[in-house]
Amino acid sequence: MRYKQLIEGQRYQIEAYLREGFSYREIGKRLQVSHSTISREVRRNRIRDNHYLPEVAHAKTVKRRGQAAKYSVPALTITFVEFGLSQKWSPEQIAGVGKIIGHSVSHEWIYGYIQRDKLRGGKLFKQLRHGHRKYRKGSRAKRVIIPNRIGIECHPAIVNKKKRFGDWEADTVLGKNGTGAIVSLVERKSKLYLIRKVPAKTAADVSRAMVSILWRYRGHVRTITADNGAELAAHELVADKLKTDIYFANPYSSWECGLNENFNGLLRQYIRKGTDLRTVTDKQIAAVERALNARPRKCLGFKQPSVVFNELRRAA
Repeated sequence: MRYKQLIEGQRYQIEAYLREGFSYREIGKRLQVSHSTISREVRRNRIRDNHYLPEVAHAKTVKRRGQAAKYSVPALTITFVEFGLSQKWSPEQIAGVGKIIGHSVSHEWIYGYIQRDKLRGGKLFKQLRHGHRKYRKGSRAKRVIIPNRIGIECHPAIVNKKKRFGDWEADTVLGKNGTGAIVSLVERKSKLYLIRKVPAKTAADVSRAMVSILWRYRGHVRTITADNGAELAAHELVADKLKTDIYFANPYSSWECGLNENFNGLLRQYIRKGTDLRTVTDKQIAAVERALNARPRKCLGFKQPSVVFNELRRAA
């Protein structure tokens, strides 16, 4: 008969059978486990005078399992896992980088470690990304007319492949009740994510921010793909300043700028939905940008976007 771990209720049965004088082999038959399992259970968990108490046996077993789980992964690896979580990396990202640098651990183990920490009253679970609702305008929303708009169907086919350096996506994230907005841009190949806070979601503010964000990289801006918001009404000014082409996604098709939307979801880990952006400083915005660009990405072979972007710039 194969070895089976005992559950708490079976330990009370063992005690009762032992009191009645049954042998280990007979107890094993009644519980449908190996007699060696019964022998091992009594030997490991008995107390002085060879007494077997089920509540004591169960407590000892739980303690041993906890210690085994704790020490089955080296302390340095656990330190690395907790560092990754503090940087808001996902368990999959932590596992991917860990494999590269010699701290191999599965993402399943990391989720289990977080769960055990939560049961002990820990706060590691708060570092995990939570699902967010995607906003979509209703059918009654007023349609925005963008002058001289060029649709996404006109942009070069290579842009969709995300293999060419210099193709960007643009979007905005709103603060609470008109307290400002965050302009976000992401480069499709390297996944570099750039953000800037603006006082209002106006075409003037957003266009100035886009030019300011991309100015130092203007030699690496081939195209920009954006949503259809009114804040992009001054897109021709941006295109002229940066010497680039701007294309617009189809209405209600946010997945056509899905990379930026994904990053905006990550941004919400740091700046929650409904935040009064007047309370968020430019220094804090810059710190969030650095943190997100330092996160390893699975699609980049667990390299960091900032590293990949700089490599592509040097090679361009």
